[in-house]
Formats: sequence, structure tokens, C-alpha cells
Amino acid sequence: MTLPHIHASHPAVIKRLKRANGHLNSTIAMLVEGRPCLDIAQQLQAVEKAVQQAKKALIQDHLDHCLEHLVGPLAGEHQHSMEEFKEITRYL
Repeated sequence: MTLPHIHASHPAVIKRLKRANGHLNSTIAMLVEGRPCLDIAQQLQAVEKAVQQAKKALIQDHLDHCLEHLVGPLAGEHQHSMEEFKEITRYL
């Protein structure tokens, strides 16, 4: 049996995914109601953005915690390189 893998960021990721779910449900309702395509496209953009932000938060948290745990403490230039690597992922 696998132990739970929970990070401090998971509640924030869950909140973002629930927001995306709300936007998606609204989009479906808008389609059923026959709302204008522009309104639906805007709602779909909100769904995409919420999922994208959730994914980004999850990946960054994973890099911040799991990668360091895997490689262990680093010294000097290696630590600087690790910090630079983590920082550049914020631009994904």
C-alpha cells in the first residue's frame, strides 16, 4: 500500500481545481442554454487558466520539496544551480 503523498500546497491546488470545476460546470450550462459563443469561449479560457495554475503550483511544489529530498543537501555552486533551476520553472 502506498503512503499518502501530501504537500502543504495541496489545499491550494484543490481550491484551484474546484474553481476550474465550477467554471466547467458553468460552461456546460451555458452551452445547454444556448448562450453566445463569445461568452462560452471566455468561460473556457477561465477553465484552462485555473487548471494551468493548479498544474504549475503542483509541479513547482514537487520540485521544491521532492527533488531536494531526492538529491539531498547540496553545497556551493550546486546549491546555486538547484535554486536557479527551481526559479526558472516559474516561467513555464
